[in-house]
Amino acid sequence: MANTMKALAKTGPVEGLELIDAPIPTPGPEDVLIRVKRTAVCGTDIHIWNWDEWSQKNVPTPMITGHEFAGEIVAVGAEVDRPLKIGARVSAEGHVIDLNSEAARAGHFHLDPHTRGIGVNRQGAFAEYVVAPAFNVIELPDDVPYEIGSILDPFGNAVHTAQQFDLLGEDVLVTGAGPIGVMAAAVARHAGARTVVLTDINDYRLELAQKVAPGVRTVNTTREDLRDVMKELGLKVGFDVALEMSGSPIAFKQCVDTLIMGGGLALLGIPSKPTETDWGAIILKALTIKGVYGREMFTTWRKMLGLLNAGLDLKPLITHRLAYDQFETGFEAMKSGRSGKVVLDWEKGSA
Repeated sequence: MANTMKALAKTGPVEGLELIDAPIPTPGPEDVLIRVKRTAVCGTDIHIWNWDEWSQKNVPTPMITGHEFAGEIVAVGAEVDRPLKIGARVSAEGHVIDLNSEAARAGHFHLDPHTRGIGVNRQGAFAEYVVAPAFNVIELPDDVPYEIGSILDPFGNAVHTAQQFDLLGEDVLVTGAGPIGVMAAAVARHAGARTVVLTDINDYRLELAQKVAPGVRTVNTTREDLRDVMKELGLKVGFDVALEMSGSPIAFKQCVDTLIMGGGLALLGIPSKPTETDWGAIILKALTIKGVYGREMFTTWRKMLGLLNAGLDLKPLITHRLAYDQFETGFEAMKSGRSGKVVLDWEKGSA
């Protein structure tokens, strides 16, 4: 094995990422070393690329970024007590936690307040190799290809959000047709929702949603009135459940306005700044609101692999498959709004 690897890094406090040669990381006694096969570009990676206010506060430099990945184990730490073997096909939970925290000791691993993120404040996976704690590693079934393994992290966000309320036989509104919103709509369909409506203002992504979640009623809210669509679908009162995936204050109000009395609202989208909220409307409708963070470790992972096994097909969501050295093209596609998931291949360059 060579001593260095190719990696994408934020080398300083400026916009963009740089393709560098970096030392291959050494796994600790409770870690594994993974030869990365595929990575996917996340919205968080766009924030880091842009070096926005959030990134400046949270991402130290230099930092190899990237946290959505799949690959093959090539080394196992001496104190790893899980039956993980060299050659195993894996992904990993990107939230690295303190197992001695109060949350972890109570079994709520995903609520550890001291969580560190692979590719955010711990060296990441936009590289030929990455180190991850053995505790975080998820073995991939043989029928899950690496490219799908690389998008399990955001799929987990979608599944975790959809887990918050019973969707069987319910009328469900999903606001925000980014990749996670599209996946959430597909999950709601597979969970047996009576109707699923997905709103956005981006026609490209609404059209993509029809390929990933057939049967979902898509609505461009700049051209269609959601109330008219509700009448079309026979919703006399409102939606039973809303999944807000965009972070848009307008979408949040849309959810509150169209939910039934006693309805449920799960929030994954994060507003870019503090916003005013009509709490009176929420109280008088007796709505239940749940904030959603990450994925439950490891219930969500078991559920998402179960959904894939049951036939949920995420392949149409991957619109760009590029060699790792074409990363600039991939980031531009994500920033344009005319993409689903962008997957980078780390097995070979384009040259």
